[in-house]
Amino acid sequence: MNPSTSSQPPEEEEDDWLFLSSESAQPPGPSREPQETEDRGPLRSRFISAWNSVKYGWSLKQKSKFSKSSPVIMFGQSYELKGHGDRESFRRVFSSLLWLTYRRGFSPLPGGALTSDSGWGCVLRTGQMLLARGLLLHLMPPGWTWCVSHHAVKDDLELLRSTESAEGGQEVKEGPNKRGRKLSLGSLLDRPMEATHRRVVSWFTDHPSAPFGIHQLVELGKSSGKKAGDWYGPSIAAHILRKAVAASTDIPNLVVYVAQDCTVYLEDVRRLCERPPPQAWRSVIILVPVRLGGQELNRSYISCVKKLLTLQCCIGIIGGKPKHSLFFTGFQDNHLLYLDPHYCQPTVDITKENFPLESFHCKYPRKMSFSRMDPSCTIGFYAKGHRDFESLCTVVNEALSTSASAYPIFIFVEGRSQEEEERSNMPTNNMAYIQRNKGMQSVNTSNSMDEFVLL
Repeated sequence: MNPSTSSQPPEEEEDDWLFLSSESAQPPGPSREPQETEDRGPLRSRFISAWNSVKYGWSLKQKSKFSKSSPVIMFGQSYELKGHGDRESFRRVFSSLLWLTYRRGFSPLPGGALTSDSGWGCVLRTGQMLLARGLLLHLMPPGWTWCVSHHAVKDDLELLRSTESAEGGQEVKEGPNKRGRKLSLGSLLDRPMEATHRRVVSWFTDHPSAPFGIHQLVELGKSSGKKAGDWYGPSIAAHILRKAVAASTDIPNLVVYVAQDCTVYLEDVRRLCERPPPQAWRSVIILVPVRLGGQELNRSYISCVKKLLTLQCCIGIIGGKPKHSLFFTGFQDNHLLYLDPHYCQPTVDITKENFPLESFHCKYPRKMSFSRMDPSCTIGFYAKGHRDFESLCTVVNEALSTSASAYPIFIFVEGRSQEEEERSNMPTNNMAYIQRNKGMQSVNTSNSMDEFVLL
């Protein structure tokens, strides 16, 4: 994870992300290339993991500041934080998201001796989080939240204008008892859903048998020339997720489609989802790798990204800062809301009955300015059925039409892609990007999270 060398605008006072500068991803000293991770010994591997744990463990406990005068938008829902009810709803929904971070102490990864992904696996982890969001929508009832999350998030949301009135303080004091009574009854009703929740978590654990764990993702990355310790960009991660879902027998009614050249080919999606009667239409996760600028984010795309994040069918963005992947879940004003995988935790033994779930959920909402967003990212959407897919096409097209740029971020077209017709096993690391001038341009993307060809 090489730190970005590009200049960054000063952060607003309300955002304390400065505690997590890009330089904190590695020890002080010369820049470390991702390829070198395969050569480091066990001692150095433990040192890197410990370093990241100290730096990020301390930083994650610092509170981002949220405004009470502006709504927080997350996965199509708007939360007015000035109201106690909305504030509690936001806390509960956020802490119910699966948080997949660096881990250490798992069995060696394919083709080497690495027992931790600390320092190189952040894009795979953010890809896991996006897929996990889609799976929870696919398997859980609408509006599901983790029943324990109320206790997990107490007092972790810091608000600007925090001079609370006397009745506000009383509100907080009375809350836990009321919540406790509700949870006693709710925990009985939620037991079937909790079993599904636990099963989904087990699919992402760091074990060779886990269908979406780090071992399986690294194995699937081999066909694109990647190995444990290499850097994975958002585009490659999208294709690895597609292969992982296709190879899994746990969720036969779900498929993943990855857009080609910033284009969603509708016939390709329908061919994936349609099945002969009386079988139902398969649910689909649509992943769209895009590049929103050259070396830095083109700010004309910010309004469109916001529009997409307001849609309930959007399941998040595999993005981040240059060489520093984050999972974007929403926004407030000009700041993105995210989950951060850069915290190295011990691996969890899922063979134990009732293995602990707390380390798979995060209670610290974090923000960063849109201006710091890496232009390379993958946007995810989910449609449960045929009607949902048609609705998705409509609302996403409307959001894309609001872009201030001459061209939308991506497009929907009828027909099939040439790549689908000629079907190769794995794409290259390059993708097409629509730009006003039609000639080929050479753009330095050394600080970005992926390599692209600009057309």
